[in-house]
Amino acid sequence: MLIVGLILLLIGIFLHVPVLYTIGIIVLIVGAVLWILGAVGRPIGGRKYWY
Repeated sequence: MLIVGLILLLIGIFLHVPVLYTIGIIVLIVGAVLWILGAVGRPIGGRKYWY
């Protein structure tokens, strides 16, 4: 999710598309939160590991 969010953010910036820019920021934040929760060892959605 982090990579997809970063790609959408960069595409939105370079092509001047505010919708992609906004979606990229949202996906990037959600990906960062899930990554931090997973790194701490907290189960997310009933699963301890996401493969």
